[in-house]
This record gives sequence, C-alpha cells and structure tokens, in this order.
Amino acid sequence: MQPPDFVRRKGEKGEKGKKGEKGENGSMLDTAQLRDAFDETRRRLQTRGPGADAVLDRLQDLDRLRRDLLPRVEGLKAERNRIGEQIALAKKAGQDASELLSQNKQRAEEIKTLDTQLASLEEERTPLLLALPNTPHASVPEGRGAEDNVEVRRWGTPRTFDFEPKAHWDLGPALGIIDFERAARMSGARFAVLLREGARLSRALISFMLDLHTREHGYTEVEPPFLVNRTALTGTGNLPKFEQDLFKIAGEWDLFLIPTAEVPLTNLHREETIEDAELPRRYVAYTPCFRSEAGSYGADVRGLIRRPQFDKVELMTFAAPE
Repeated sequence: MQPPDFVRRKGEKGEKGKKGEKGENGSMLDTAQLRDAFDETRRRLQTRGPGADAVLDRLQDLDRLRRDLLPRVEGLKAERNRIGEQIALAKKAGQDASELLSQNKQRAEEIKTLDTQLASLEEERTPLLLALPNTPHASVPEGRGAEDNVEVRRWGTPRTFDFEPKAHWDLGPALGIIDFERAARMSGARFAVLLREGARLSRALISFMLDLHTREHGYTEVEPPFLVNRTALTGTGNLPKFEQDLFKIAGEWDLFLIPTAEVPLTNLHREETIEDAELPRRYVAYTPCFRSEAGSYGADVRGLIRRPQFDKVELMTFAAPE
C-alpha cells in the first residue's frame, strides 16, 4: 500500500519546490501524475472495470479551473503585499494613502471571492480523488475475472487423503474447540467462540509470529491503539469508500475500531520526516481486527472466514521507493 503523504523522506519536494501533492487529503493517486499522464492513467484504471471515467473527466475539469484560479489569486496577493509596502512608506512620509488603501480593499474582496471559489472546487475535488482506486501495476494481466489470472509458479504438492476430509466448521465443533452457536446467541452470525486447544492454538500462533519476526527478521514489535480517528483511516484509503465496512464508536468520539493493524502502523509516522539513513523501518503488531465485510455472502463466509472480528499479525515496512 502507498503510505499517506504525511510520511515523507527528508528532502522530498513536490511541484515547483513546494510540498508534493501525492496523497493530499489522503488520496492514493499522485495528482501531479494524474494531470501529466491523464490518458495513461485513464487507460490503466479502465482495466479495473468501468466506473472511473466520469470521475476522471470531472477531476480534469476541476483541475483546469483550479490551475486558472491559483495564479490569479497568487498575483492579487503579491500585488496586495506590494501596495501594502507602498502604503506603509506613504504613511511614514506623511502622505495621503487613501487611494492605495481603496485599491487594496478592492483587491481583498477579489481575493476573498477567488478563495471561496477555490475552496468550493477543493470541496468537490477531494472526495473524487479519494474515490479513485490505485492504478494496476503494468505487470498485472488485464481481465474481468479469476479465469483471466496468470499462474506464475507453484510450490509444493497438494496433500491427498485416503478419507473424506472435514471442513473446519464441521471438525471444530465436533472436537469441542470451536462453538458457533453460543457465539451467535451473544453476538450474532459469523462470530465464533474458541475453546480449549482452539483458544490455545490462536494464542500460540500470535506469539510465534511476533517472536519470529522480532527475533529473526529485525522487526520492532508495536502495540498500537485499536481505535483510530477519521484522518488515520482516510490516509490509508479506508475512508470514505469503505465506511460501511467499519464499526464506528457511538457518542462524541469520532473514532473507529481498526479493520486491520495496517491502519495504525501506516499512521505511526504521520506528519513526520524520516531520514534516509533511518530507512527501512520494520514493524510488526498483533491486533484484533473489526470489519463488517459488507457484501460477503455464500460459502466464503462459513466458519472462521470473513468474520466481523478476527486476530491478525501485521508486517509493515517503511522503505524508499526504489
């Protein structure tokens, strides 16, 4: 996943030496790239299916309007500052500055009007940028379904049995290590209670993965918050598109239960500058995860698959793009 723009390497700059536009307002696409390679971006997004064309067309219109307004606003502000210096000099010399003051008052009104127009454009532009998905990598085969996937390699040989193996949703209850019925009574469908060896196995796997990656692979263990704010989820692309999958805390707190440890780990260095010498930074975290999996159905949600609550050990590396 592309980290949000508020995590930057030292010395990174955007267009014209200013802070870059990549990830602005949490969007995943580089807006400068979107502008400079618009047709290529459109073509690559079309490989993901229909739906992005209208958004791209409107974004292109808004970008033209924005790029027309910005130099006008900047020019007026520069002129206002220049005249302001003249006003100060005139007053210091005891001269009448009323005409200059009147001119600057008129400029202030023009600037206010243009700033309002820019804010309106940005208000429309931001959710459109957030709605656009990432462009597929050039190596990804084009297609509309699993049948279009390309097999890259195989490893190992699938096991064969001299008996009919049971699915885990049958085997677990039979062994007394998974209880779906009691979980459903207290929480609803697609929840589970792990018992005895089932609970021990879950705990052991979590500890094993944390120990493996911290002791042998150089990762730093993190215990992050399990509740995050709207900005954090926007930065990782969960909001606004997947808000229906999230569990929001009621009341005055604008907080959500995390859908994965990826969210707090990605936000760990938010609004920080990381020195090249400090890269890569590797983190591992265990968290419970919560998401409604809206739209999931059928066999894919049986047993311990696609649950609203599950455990996960997440790996996150902050590294230079190359």
